[in-house]
Amino acid sequence: MSSSQTVLIVLIVVVLIGGGIAAGTVYYLDRGPTPPSVLTVQVGDNVSVNYVGTYGSGPDQGKVFDTSLYSVAVNNIAFPKALTYSLRGPSPSNYTPLDVHVAGNTPSSGYTLGSHTFIGVVTGFWLGLVGLPGNVSKQLILPPSLAYGPSNPACIATQPLTYTLPMVRTLTSSQFTSGYPGQPASTGAEFPDPHYGWPILVLSSNSSFVTVENLASVGWTASPAGWPVEVTAVSATANGTGMITLENQLSPSQAGHVLGKDFLGNGPCSSQANGKFIVTSVDLVHGTYTEDFNQEVQGQTLIFTVTVVDIYP
Repeated sequence: MSSSQTVLIVLIVVVLIGGGIAAGTVYYLDRGPTPPSVLTVQVGDNVSVNYVGTYGSGPDQGKVFDTSLYSVAVNNIAFPKALTYSLRGPSPSNYTPLDVHVAGNTPSSGYTLGSHTFIGVVTGFWLGLVGLPGNVSKQLILPPSLAYGPSNPACIATQPLTYTLPMVRTLTSSQFTSGYPGQPASTGAEFPDPHYGWPILVLSSNSSFVTVENLASVGWTASPAGWPVEVTAVSATANGTGMITLENQLSPSQAGHVLGKDFLGNGPCSSQANGKFIVTSVDLVHGTYTEDFNQEVQGQTLIFTVTVVDIYP
């Protein structure tokens, strides 16, 4: 083989090798770099999340019952509020993302990491966060079974629209002190009733008992439970006793839209409901209305719009 033939063969080999390298380089550049993996919420993570909770059922359907966003909290036009909605405070600093532990076995004290304490939430809420990346909004629709459960029938009471009170009552000294705190138990003393506002007259008093008279008159109106109650009749008897008839001024259209106060403190579940209830029905045919001491969220479908702010795997 001549020297010129040898040089030609070497050049061909170099070109082929170089071409292979070039082809491999072109293929790599066309394919592009491997995309980074996206961090998503997993069971066992701790997350900070913003949310807006609205009712998906009931009289307050479509209304906000809770939120972590100040802009939503103060905007009642775009975001009308439910009956039992309560502002956290007047400052934006009162509204921060909710720190959630994404699992169903969160201890009651939560998990504390640095300045954050990650708490447990209803099942449907944390389940709906699984697989969600940061800064992406998602709507969660929770039936009662995945939210706050059904209403407790034991916390619901039916009351008459029309009821009576005695004009004259004889109380023990302790009953008088409890019913009329800070008022004198001396004969002839007069002061306003703490609930109805009409005058109370002490007819007689001794160390054991106090007799008082309700000086109500027809047409007298008060709001002891949160809505008007009117005196429609006063029937006195010859021996000084008698009855006062009162009528709750409620209509069927108000059902689900009236928040009541258990001013006597004897309603079912009153203590756990902080003495508050919702008038859930008004039946004019049977002359009754219903007091529901359950939380408004119980027995309702809830809709949460959530956005994960931070993920702590």
